[in-house]
Amino acid sequence: MATVAEWIEGARPRTLPNAVAPVVAGVGATIQLGAFSWWQSLLALLVALSLIIGVNFANDYSDGIRGTDENRVGPLRLVGSGVAAPKLVLTAALTCLGVAGVLGLVLVIATGRWWLLVMGAVCILGAWFYTGGKKPYGYVGLGEIAVFVFFGLAAVLGTVYVQADRLSWAALGAAVAVGCFSTAVLTANNLRDIPTDREVGKNTLAVRLGDTGTRRFYLTLVAIPYVITILLGVFHPLVLIALITAVLLRAPLKAILSGGTGPGLIPVLRDTGLVMLGWSVLSGIALALS
Repeated sequence: MATVAEWIEGARPRTLPNAVAPVVAGVGATIQLGAFSWWQSLLALLVALSLIIGVNFANDYSDGIRGTDENRVGPLRLVGSGVAAPKLVLTAALTCLGVAGVLGLVLVIATGRWWLLVMGAVCILGAWFYTGGKKPYGYVGLGEIAVFVFFGLAAVLGTVYVQADRLSWAALGAAVAVGCFSTAVLTANNLRDIPTDREVGKNTLAVRLGDTGTRRFYLTLVAIPYVITILLGVFHPLVLIALITAVLLRAPLKAILSGGTGPGLIPVLRDTGLVMLGWSVLSGIALALS
């Protein structure tokens, strides 16, 4: 039976910045529009956290029963390693996704933004069918697109719209930037797993692009947010302070450019996520102050 520590590792805490960052950036853009509700922001954060933990457990379950994780290099997988029964991991996944659904429903009812129910349902379905079902889209190279949409555009713009009832160019810029960072986290993960994924027929975008192409894709993804920062800085000069987070990319860029593989790429996920969180905090504060 899995220990508490193993369950926590199975939830993949390194991915949590992917849920926190878009809400933080969204809150900054919301304040910039003159609209902010602490409890709506908190609910949005809890929805995002529940979704990402749910999708992590769902991936653990689906990949585990397919045998995809038998020779995994990365962090512990509960089912693949045999430390937890598949049914328990499935229950954890469905519980987290259910919590996200309930909290999202409360937010929609409280704000009257009924069309967001559709977006919420799509997010939950996207979380499950990433690696679940007979034809998971994560196995055909569409995972990066989903992450960009769900943890970039949907999370940031949803946080803004549910509170402000409108959007802004700054909000869209933040959404694209966070989406690129979040996609870069997944790209680093899939770069590490190219050899094992190829063996089991998991054709992620990284497998399709190959090692060199995936490294170039990662570099492009982490560069775009800083281009957006400069563009946003033309209208909101305080946002330029977020450029200092580029310094934190030194370690992950070194690993990517030096040809790091396997365990050597594990810290890239964490470091990229922290850069994304730092960028979101500074950009969010700058937008709020502007």
